[in-house]
Amino acid sequence: MTHPVDVHVGKRVRHRRWLIGMTQQQLAEKVGIKFQQIQKYETGANRVSASRLWDIADALEVPVAFFFEGLSDDHKPAENTQAIPSDILGDKEALDLVRSYYAIPEHQRRRLFDLARVLSDVA
Repeated sequence: MTHPVDVHVGKRVRHRRWLIGMTQQQLAEKVGIKFQQIQKYETGANRVSASRLWDIADALEVPVAFFFEGLSDDHKPAENTQAIPSDILGDKEALDLVRSYYAIPEHQRRRLFDLARVLSDVA
């Protein structure tokens, strides 16, 4: 049986990998393991050791704490009080949107953000 923390950490690995446009194979090569092991980590089927998590964090250019963000004290994902799905980063389309957003030059990105906020206010 998988532990909720292992599943959460695996999701965060997958989310970050998707966000930066890295494949499982590329991550596996950077970490020095087979891509099948990355698959098992991402599903929570296998628990990530501390040293391996350190290597993954380095390869994904995030602090180790990144993988635990969003967990509450009872080891369950924290409830989000906004009207956003709790697993928004699990949605490939949402991740593609975020990746595309950050590819836009900053001054244009700010204008797009302002537009999106206005549109969401009138919706």
